Amino acid sequence: MESNRQRKVAQIIQEDMAEIFRKQASESQKNSFLVSVSDVKVTPDLGIAKIYLSIFPAELRQPIMKEINENNSFYRNYLGQKMSKQVRIIPQLVFYLDTSLDDVERIERELKGEGDNPIL
Repeated sequence: MESNRQRKVAQIIQEDMAEIFRKQASESQKNSFLVSVSDVKVTPDLGIAKIYLSIFPAELRQPIMKEINENNSFYRNYLGQKMSKQVRIIPQLVFYLDTSLDDVERIERELKGEGDNPIL
């Protein structure tokens, strides 16, 4: 069960990460893409933050995730500057690709009989 403190820290991280990804997407010249922070889970000791990202379009997911993981220290430093007054220790960041919307879309297509393998 998540404590109030975990939820508050997760919400702060989610808002700050969404802000930086929005800035990066608007400054990017090469590709038009969208990175949204779908969820953040923080461990009870506030030492690790699991950040779930939805990335559109789908063909850019792997290169964007690779770039995000390579720049992990930059994101943690950014959070450190934003959160320094609220927490003592800035959590380690672990990024995950959230494909739940793709799964919902695939299931809906299959239920309508439009999927690759219609249910017989």
